[in-house]
Amino acid sequence: MEKSIIGRKETVRLPDWEIDKITAKVDTGAYNCTIHASAVKEIQEQGQNLLEFILLAPAAPGYTGKTIHASKYKVKKVKNSFGQMEKRYLVLTTLSLGARTFSAAFTLSDRSKMKHAVLLGRKILKGRFLVDVEKTFLAGAPIIKEKQT
Repeated sequence: MEKSIIGRKETVRLPDWEIDKITAKVDTGAYNCTIHASAVKEIQEQGQNLLEFILLAPAAPGYTGKTIHASKYKVKKVKNSFGQMEKRYLVLTTLSLGARTFSAAFTLSDRSKMKHAVLLGRKILKGRFLVDVEKTFLAGAPIIKEKQT
């Protein structure tokens, strides 16, 4: 598939989490995607390990306040923007960017002091998109389609 050109900021949709429209910063220095999350904790429910979290801050567009449960998750050690190692949870979800919809891995992080609650890392960009850092919102509104690879 041909690579699409996107800008340094894009509107994305995260349908599994009922986030229909949120601005994401494209960050080619980050490996994985990241999203702001709070109240992140591992729990057991009916003998199953689950990760429980709330996405976005209450003032953020797209905030629902809903508690989300993920049964498939990993614990990763990542270097934060200050160069320090920290433990983060990694979860899979569906991401729509422009006309493309695909599976993406997101780390959950406290981004309350950051301008953008969502970062798109190079893992999902590779082979799909080229970034024009002088422009923004080139992909257009996210369209839900069947999963692509």
